[in-house]
Amino acid sequence: MYLIENDTNQLYKMKFLPNKKFAREHLDSFIEEQILDYTRLRNYDYGVKNRNNVSLLSPFISHRILFEFDIVKKVLSKYPYSKVDKFIQEVFWRVYWKGWLELRPSVWSDFIKSLDNFEQNQNYLNAINGNTNIECFNEWVKEIKQHNYLHNHTRMWFASIWIFTLKLPWQQGAAFFLEHLFDGDAASNTLSWRWVAGLQTKGKHYLAKSWNIEKFTQNKFSNINLNESAEPLEESMFYEISPINYSNKNINNEDLIMFDTDLYLDNYTSKYKKIFLVLPDNNNRQINLSENVLNFKKNLLADISNTANNIKIIKHDELTEIFTTKKDFDIIYPFIGENYDYLKLLEAAYDLNLNIIFKDEDIYCWQFSNKGYFNFKSNIPKILGKFII
Repeated sequence: MYLIENDTNQLYKMKFLPNKKFAREHLDSFIEEQILDYTRLRNYDYGVKNRNNVSLLSPFISHRILFEFDIVKKVLSKYPYSKVDKFIQEVFWRVYWKGWLELRPSVWSDFIKSLDNFEQNQNYLNAINGNTNIECFNEWVKEIKQHNYLHNHTRMWFASIWIFTLKLPWQQGAAFFLEHLFDGDAASNTLSWRWVAGLQTKGKHYLAKSWNIEKFTQNKFSNINLNESAEPLEESMFYEISPINYSNKNINNEDLIMFDTDLYLDNYTSKYKKIFLVLPDNNNRQINLSENVLNFKKNLLADISNTANNIKIIKHDELTEIFTTKKDFDIIYPFIGENYDYLKLLEAAYDLNLNIIFKDEDIYCWQFSNKGYFNFKSNIPKILGKFII
């Protein structure tokens, strides 16, 4: 969750502590105290002083410090599905987005390539520095940079204003989020921006409305001058589904490599001689991360490395040095995105023999990600029956 720190003005400050103990304690607190109000209150953005209406679990879920299926299992051990269905569906959105992108990996590669086509003009610089004529947008920019978090409903408003009112490329906005958000991941972030733009579901976009922002911020912002009649964006590219041929392989090698996108240890520590934790630095990224985000990830890795003597954080130079003499490794699959791109480059450069390990839960769920989320949601009972209930 976040810590509440009182000062003389009784102001509150939001913090995410990058360790498993904190994440687990917050999950337990949310389940005990707030989850039953989640459906009713989740769309309200009360500001950084009050985030009790949302879970704030996403920075830990996106790194799998908390595993989606463990969360759902814990929730359903206390409440019937009918009372917590909206929260569980929101948890599964990340699983769904990952599956959708796995089926269409070129959406990610095209997004990355497109970033070279855009200038950082004054309109863009005004947006990322919070110097627009839209007060709420400027405040959200400050919140993203200071707290590295933004309420989910507000992310939709932000993206809509970026695309349709400020008329900036959605790709630059998606990159800005990845740079600054603790919970940014390739699938959820890229596809959510595409959805707002009207590209994910062809012809169906999301338009921020002044009345909606006013209502769900409880009149904090009003009379906002927005483009509320914009048409959805269009693209000529059609992304066909690439069949997933993933199969979960057995442990093959004595050493394991894990990236920051999946730090769920499960029972791996007792099965490997060495476990290497990898976090590419900005010299090896296509989208640079802010100092806050990099430090958050580094601290998560440090916390994980302290759980067993055979776990080590390893930097790029150390990793490549090892690859010059050793070629066989097991790898926890890092998903389509920056880490997978980095892994493919290393694999080709050092002629590696990698045994990639997938989670059964992911493989099973991704078969339902070929269409829209409604189709995936209709299969949640089947997913729960196989892995939870």
